[in-house]
Amino acid sequence: MDVSPSPPDLESRGIPGFVCTPPEQIGKAGEEAMAAEENGGADRVTIGVCVMEKKVYCSPMEQILERLRAFGEFEIIIFGDKVILEDPIEIWPKCDCLIAFCSSGFPLQKAQAYAALRRPFLVNELEQQYLLHDRRKVYEHLEKYGIPVPSYALVNREFPYQELEHFIEQEDFVEIHGKRFLKPFVEKPANGDDHRIMIYYPNSAGGGMKELFRKVGNRSSEFHPDVRRVRREGSYIYEEFMPTGGTDVKVYTVGPGYAHAEARKSPVVDGVVMRNPDGKEVRYPVLLTPTEKQMARDVCSAFRQMVCGFDLLRCDGRSYVCDVNGWSFVKNSYKYYDDAACILRKIFLDAKAPHLSSTIPPTLPWKSKEPDQSTEGLTRQGSGIIGTFGQSEELRCVIVVIRHGDRTPKQKVKLKVTEEKLLSLMLKYNGGKSRAETKLKSAVQLQDLLDATRQLVPPTRSGQESDSDAEDLEHIEKLRQVKAVLEEGGHFSGIYRKVQLKPLKWIKVPKHNGDGEEERPIEALMILKYGGVLTHAGRKQMSAAAFAKGLLDLEGQLTPILVSLVSKDSSMLDGLEDASIEMDEAKARLHEIIISNAKAKNTNESVELPWMVDGAGLPADASQLLPKMAKLTKQVTAQVKLLAEGEDEKLALTSSFSRYDQAKALGKTTIDVARIAAGLPCGSESFLLMFARWKKHERDFYNERKDRFDITQIPDVYDSCKYDLVHNAHLNLEGLEELYKVAQVSKFT
Repeated sequence: MDVSPSPPDLESRGIPGFVCTPPEQIGKAGEEAMAAEENGGADRVTIGVCVMEKKVYCSPMEQILERLRAFGEFEIIIFGDKVILEDPIEIWPKCDCLIAFCSSGFPLQKAQAYAALRRPFLVNELEQQYLLHDRRKVYEHLEKYGIPVPSYALVNREFPYQELEHFIEQEDFVEIHGKRFLKPFVEKPANGDDHRIMIYYPNSAGGGMKELFRKVGNRSSEFHPDVRRVRREGSYIYEEFMPTGGTDVKVYTVGPGYAHAEARKSPVVDGVVMRNPDGKEVRYPVLLTPTEKQMARDVCSAFRQMVCGFDLLRCDGRSYVCDVNGWSFVKNSYKYYDDAACILRKIFLDAKAPHLSSTIPPTLPWKSKEPDQSTEGLTRQGSGIIGTFGQSEELRCVIVVIRHGDRTPKQKVKLKVTEEKLLSLMLKYNGGKSRAETKLKSAVQLQDLLDATRQLVPPTRSGQESDSDAEDLEHIEKLRQVKAVLEEGGHFSGIYRKVQLKPLKWIKVPKHNGDGEEERPIEALMILKYGGVLTHAGRKQMSAAAFAKGLLDLEGQLTPILVSLVSKDSSMLDGLEDASIEMDEAKARLHEIIISNAKAKNTNESVELPWMVDGAGLPADASQLLPKMAKLTKQVTAQVKLLAEGEDEKLALTSSFSRYDQAKALGKTTIDVARIAAGLPCGSESFLLMFARWKKHERDFYNERKDRFDITQIPDVYDSCKYDLVHNAHLNLEGLEELYKVAQVSKFT
């Protein structure tokens, strides 16, 4: 049963000169019909359009075919779906030039057989179009012709879920044949017709996966926060994710000498398609660099596709081709339609009628006949806006300096370890190198450390330690603090905990095989860094991703926005390491001024550069503020210690309240009321860690034995005061507000 739609009559559309081959003329009278066509158009070049009707009757194709007909040199025959799908190639219409390209349902092999039989000039060669259906072959072909592609690796499976020895997946990376791809990375199906492309994000950005797909309504991607493992159903390409500033560049060639480029909002940002008032996707014209123009020529020639579209990634000053689409048209651009028609005309005439002049006439025929061309549904390319050029303004750039969102205080624990379990762990993750430093960041590594620490820390405090055990007691308390930090959140996520193990002492021990000796560490320095977690207030205030989301009116979760649009540049800090001597001298001088209670010179006189006067801005009682800070810090620390001692009982009473998961809390904008009501610290901090934080301030700010203050600790004390006043006011710590005011005066002098 024939259910294919009949091709529309283009003559009835007011487009004379087009010849559609109706089904009834193909068959018994097919040869006669074709002969009549040949006699009637002997002085014209016949162009066959062997394309699925859905593609033939789209606006861009109709616009270009209409312009070709207007030259009066071509007869255009549209084959139609019925002819292409049902009829044998022997009775297909004859033509001089053939436009044929693959789309859904198109019989490429049948079209190849027709081309071999009739030998028309091919705009896009058919054999090469097979490559476009396999992304692996596309990348291989691009590399063969020296066209830059992203760094990638292939995972080929013979059957779904096949386990491969050369493929390793860990929490934040995949490794293929020894080549490691850290998240974020891109996963593309080898099948070029499968458009479900995944991007996997690191835990440091919140984790999860974004699925890209062909536009469905106003959506082009969806974020899945709980998906963290890659697919295993088939063969895939894995490649590094390239941040492009939230835009994709689409390039369209018409022959090797012409390339039109447009930028659009990338689907990796929030997945919402930007559309103009007419419902068309908003795109902006892009100027290609000389290197990119050469890449367009190379793509066109390498794949032997005169009319060809491909995707370009611009990252860190370089450009890469990440996909080749084959036959593609620009939408909604009269300028492109004019250019494409003129270039295709020259290509056709040079191939089949070189005796005719291919010089472009001074006035294009369709323009002379239609001087007042309607622009309804089309956009003026080059203005960057929708509507009449010059009547609107467009925001191009915003430069702003902002402080990061409210975070928990950053903390550090240092302790020397001699325990065999910890030393063995260090060797396990540094490749067995006795003098090499080890960094533990991944979930597996931190879990190993937590398991070892749990075995080393007594379940309860005995309360019977003597003064001679003070050193051992301090060591156990630090291990207890390490354990408490590692247990936060219930599982490891985010970038808020990392551990360094640095070997300090070694001894010589016999090798396991008895052949000589080897070094083995007997002491190491453990450094645990944690904190810096965004609070509920911080998540509600400014972070770079949240700011970009609000400014650009984006939707969805912050993770894809963070990875796509936010970049870190530490170059502003370059050179600070070379100024360490001067910084130390400045700190020493400031310390001297504060301790000696020196007052700024000429404080009551007008000074041209007041900030250049030593001690300018210091309060008169600066030296008296330091002992007061030390006293108040000790007072606050003592109160937190009492709370920490009763923490086990309090947690037992509130066991129904789970601790914060830091990764999931990235999007949290409200206070955990249950924890506050139970009298626990805000967020993921326990009383034990809160006490460790304040004990460190007490110890570092004032050295009782040396009777010396460290003024560099004032900002840290200030940050802790501010944090606890904002988030732990319910604990009613006496003296905290006064300490905050004293630290504030000292910090900003």
